[in-house]
Amino acid sequence: MTSNAVLTPVPPPRREHSRADDASVRVRLIRESFAAVEPRIEEVARFFYGMLFSIAPATRKLFPVNMEVQHSRFLRALVHVVQMVDRPDDLVPFLRQLGRDHRKFGVLATHYDAFGSALIGTVKHFAGIVWTPSVEKAWTDAFGLISKTMQEAAEADQGPASWTGQVVEHQRLSRDLAVVRVEPDQLVPYRAGQYVSIEIPQRPRLWRYLSPANAPRSDGILEFHVRAVRGGWVSQSIVGHSQVGDRWRIGSPMGGLSVDRGSGRNVLMIAGGTGVAPMRAVLEELSRWGDNPDVQLFLGGRTRHDLYDLETLRAMAAINPWLSVVPVLEDDPAVGGIEHGTLVDVVTRSGDWSGHDVLVCGSPAMIRTTVSRMLMAGTPLGRIKYDPYTLD
Repeated sequence: MTSNAVLTPVPPPRREHSRADDASVRVRLIRESFAAVEPRIEEVARFFYGMLFSIAPATRKLFPVNMEVQHSRFLRALVHVVQMVDRPDDLVPFLRQLGRDHRKFGVLATHYDAFGSALIGTVKHFAGIVWTPSVEKAWTDAFGLISKTMQEAAEADQGPASWTGQVVEHQRLSRDLAVVRVEPDQLVPYRAGQYVSIEIPQRPRLWRYLSPANAPRSDGILEFHVRAVRGGWVSQSIVGHSQVGDRWRIGSPMGGLSVDRGSGRNVLMIAGGTGVAPMRAVLEELSRWGDNPDVQLFLGGRTRHDLYDLETLRAMAAINPWLSVVPVLEDDPAVGGIEHGTLVDVVTRSGDWSGHDVLVCGSPAMIRTTVSRMLMAGTPLGRIKYDPYTLD
């Protein structure tokens, strides 16, 4: 049997366009365009704030007279967001924290609009020929999501925009190091391991991030360990000029350093200098429980002077069998009973940490180096916790 019917070719099934496709393209365009900006990254913050203050002059009063620290923080936040733009599970909590934290500045919805215009205008200026309508849409869409997330978190936060407290003790341990205890007027609802921003009367509108070195207590007192860093306007003022009776402002708690006691995994803590403060707070919290994972804390410094809290930590280890403390010195070979070398070298040669949860705190450079080495040693990124904030 024959037929004169014409057979029409069946086209291949069309691939459904998805939101995931859009997100993937947006991530690629944002990162490619930002790569063109990075060679001139030091100019970006200055240009951005110049544009912001031109678009919305009223925003100038939200910032300190000296903008150097603010420039650094803006750049670190921008780089961090770009790095996490394809990791919403990490990016969204970070943005929510920023939104809550920005309440202390008195940021309004109109300020977000001005900020977005200045940011996109800045990236466009430095991206040059890489900038296209598609790139502009990617940045516009991304900032829309950023702004929405931050504003929703700020609106949902029912607590105070900031807390006030009084310095009740200022103990200067050395020329560049002080322990300061602050009694807030109301309990600050932080968790052990988190950090807060603080404003001191000597440096109005110039906020610095500090981690309480103690777990929450019934009297509400916060203990801060502060090292005066070179060029650190706030840290130098705290160490050298803070006095009992000073009134501090305290911003919303932020950060994710914590121990999951139910994970079944042991814990590695790596702390450099005053980065030991949040670790000590977490250990203090853990010590309230009878059953904990094994915790090994590597505490590093250049000289013995940097291990200022070692005796406190050793005393904690003496009564908590799940805790061991390993002090490490980089530049003081004459000191006995202590590991010697760079902190990350000592950690990586001391065992296989791929099955541990890892907490890292220290200078930005120390965090970058340590996280990179732990990844190379086989620890999954999802098990490494650290907070991206600046020294001053």
